[in-house]
Amino acid sequence: MSSGQDNTDILSKYNVISVEKSDPPAGMTGNDWYRYVIGVGNSQVIGNKPGTLNTVTEHARTAAEDLNARAARSGSVYAPRLKKK
Repeated sequence: MSSGQDNTDILSKYNVISVEKSDPPAGMTGNDWYRYVIGVGNSQVIGNKPGTLNTVTEHARTAAEDLNARAARSGSVYAPRLKKK
């Protein structure tokens, strides 16, 4: 990644990789659970959420957009946070 990279490249970084029907997580009930994967490169965020395929997919897209916005502001989602003085 070059230092001249613009924010549009960063904003398209995280994407929804998959959303698929799943069993409920341990201790949870219901038959409307989905597992979603958001990622870039070797990094993945895996989540479980009840709902319809459409609502869970939209949730995953929003989460990916939030990660992208955070990365655009700080330059890296792995950067340490500044301590308030």
